[in-house]
Amino acid sequence: MQTWQMQTAKARFSDVVRSAKSDGPQDITVHGKSVAVVLSREHYDRLSGNTQSLVQFMRSSPLYAMDELKLERDKSVAREVDL
Repeated sequence: MQTWQMQTAKARFSDVVRSAKSDGPQDITVHGKSVAVVLSREHYDRLSGNTQSLVQFMRSSPLYAMDELKLERDKSVAREVDL
C-alpha cells in the first residue's frame, strides 16, 4: 500500500485515485499517522459485499428472454433407503 501525506494527496488527488484503481488501496497520513484509505470502487464493493440482487442476477441470465423453457425431469427410479 502506497502512503501519501495529506498535503500531497490533496495536490495530486487524481493520481491517488488512479493509483487506488491500478495498484490497490492508498494510505493517507497526517503527521505520520494513518487517517484514511482511498479504495477503488471495485475493491470497496468486494469488501462491503455490495453485490447485485437476486432479481438482477436472474435477469442477467441468458435464459431470461426465452419465451418457453423446456426442462426435462429425470425419470429414473429413486433408490431405496433402509430406515
